[in-house]
Amino acid sequence: MARIITAREAAELIPHGASVMIGGFIGCGTPLHIIDALVETDNGDFTVICNDAGRPDFASGRLLSAGKIKHLIASHVGTNPMAAEKYTKGELELTLVPQGSFAEMIRAGGAGLGGIVTPTGVSTEVENYWYVDRVLEIDGKKYLLKKPLKADFALIGGTVCDTLGNVWFKGTTKNFNVAMAAAAKTVIVGCEKIVEPGEIEPENIHIPFNFTNYIVCGGGLNG
Repeated sequence: MARIITAREAAELIPHGASVMIGGFIGCGTPLHIIDALVETDNGDFTVICNDAGRPDFASGRLLSAGKIKHLIASHVGTNPMAAEKYTKGELELTLVPQGSFAEMIRAGGAGLGGIVTPTGVSTEVENYWYVDRVLEIDGKKYLLKKPLKADFALIGGTVCDTLGNVWFKGTTKNFNVAMAAAAKTVIVGCEKIVEPGEIEPENIHIPFNFTNYIVCGGGLNG
């Protein structure tokens, strides 16, 4: 059974220098209340794995503005000019990953796979990125073997949780959250509502309880 805690307690679980996956797409499906609490802690130097950099004062962008992120692994950062500014000044390590590869690398991390094989990035600068293990040739076509992505923590933005830790997502808030829940050692789910077991129909459970360690109720998910 997952433990129900406050946003502040959740933030205090994440130590200095931790790797943190943050679900959501420009804040849609991001547990905003946990991000806000994390900004208020003394810890930082995080490696953040998130689809994007949010906006300067919104979602993952709040961590960036507060100087909490050492290394950002994302698909795009164009919604937050601060990412480019910090990168240019040498204040941020930035790794861009093609979005399809990003999703599959996380899925591979959760499934225990050794990586993914994809043609995306062949014969480009991507071949030299740290997450590319090697170039393969299969049936006469070149592919890149990209390493899986895993993290110490995943911050998940669910819509409804039951007290066991089963999670249901409304619409597109599901996005990267399900894959991230499998790819992290500790999963903290922020939700809008907590219900009793059985109130979420079994076929509507997107994340089973065995993946969820902590639940934080309250706060918007921008969904």
